[in-house]
Amino acid sequence: RYWRSRTLNSLELSPTRDHSILDVATGTGALAIAAARKFPNCKVTGVDISTGMLVKGKELVRLASMQHRIPMSHDHAEALPFADDVFDAVCIAFGVRNFENLQSGISEMRRVLKPGGKIAILEFSKPRHFPVKHLFQFYFKNLLPVIGKSISRDPRAYSYLFESVQHFPDYERFTAIMSELGFSKCTFTPLTFGICTIYTGIK
Repeated sequence: RYWRSRTLNSLELSPTRDHSILDVATGTGALAIAAARKFPNCKVTGVDISTGMLVKGKELVRLASMQHRIPMSHDHAEALPFADDVFDAVCIAFGVRNFENLQSGISEMRRVLKPGGKIAILEFSKPRHFPVKHLFQFYFKNLLPVIGKSISRDPRAYSYLFESVQHFPDYERFTAIMSELGFSKCTFTPLTFGICTIYTGIK
């Protein structure tokens, strides 16, 4: 909840205005539902490539009685089915790390943003400072896969998490990519000692 709240705060939207928000890789809709609650006059659109996740997400949206405010669709983040310049804000939580083509996905999110619109990206990052850096590495590399193997039918997913975080271009490298793709005022804000980071930019 803390990470979601910080991500939504970084969008700097007025809670009293009618805004349109796109939640990419919405999954079970946790961030979309939080956004709809935080911004009562907003419409939040969720997209995800996983049919299974969308089934769970739509059920949670229904239980929250927000079907009219949070439409969800099965769409690819790198080929969004929206016109240019239609959303006031775009957010994504723990999804860009899984893009097949990072630049393509970021470009698509920028394309559908209105001029002056803001993007907020929440993603895992590698802590930089002792002892969190070493504890993080040890836990994700050695303990998490063992835990995952004992509770999951797909233990490989837990190993993939560590590997994908290691290869992700975090902090300054990621904001540099955002800048190269046309975003301005790009920033990064580490959370929880750098375990994850919020990246923002303006179109």
